[in-house]
Amino acid sequence: MARSVIDAIKDGLWDYEPEESAKEKLPATNALPGSKEKLSVLAERLRAGTPLWHPSDRICYREDEE
Repeated sequence: MARSVIDAIKDGLWDYEPEESAKEKLPATNALPGSKEKLSVLAERLRAGTPLWHPSDRICYREDEE
């Protein structure tokens, strides 16, 4: 059983989703989609083996569209 996104990829499990408890521990980011800051956050999450996406991450450019 994969313990992280990286382990899952190494095992060829492309549809791996971490447990909900792992997502809850992950802090959300307000970084704009596509920004260097957001890419940095995603890279750090990948290195840590945590989920790439958080349900509360910013998903649009305009705050009133969230």
